[in-house]
Amino acid sequence: QVQLVESGGGLVQPGGSLRLSCAASGSSLRIYVMEWYRQASGKQREWVSGITAIGSSTYKDSVKGRFTISRDNSKNTAYLQMNSLNLEDTAVYYCKFTTSVGVYWGQGTQITVSS
Repeated sequence: QVQLVESGGGLVQPGGSLRLSCAASGSSLRIYVMEWYRQASGKQREWVSGITAIGSSTYKDSVKGRFTISRDNSKNTAYLQMNSLNLEDTAVYYCKFTTSVGVYWGQGTQITVSS
């Protein structure tokens, strides 16, 4: 059974930075795509960013230039560096891994941007 464990959420002031991590358990796991989604209160979950196994990354337009996704394949871990955070970034952030044995989601971590 593969589990994704997220960390790094919290409260930050506008303009601040946070880094999220998402680590997958399980050895001999091939992870094709690592992605981040978010869901603001009362809204649908939306895709934020993704990175392929070879490091090709894509971003939602509203986070381009502010967020950076990366991965450490040796640790089965994805990261999301978030800079210049604004009020609209407040949401629960979820990681999603597409792997050789299925698709898995993290438990979610709250990011609150507030002054």
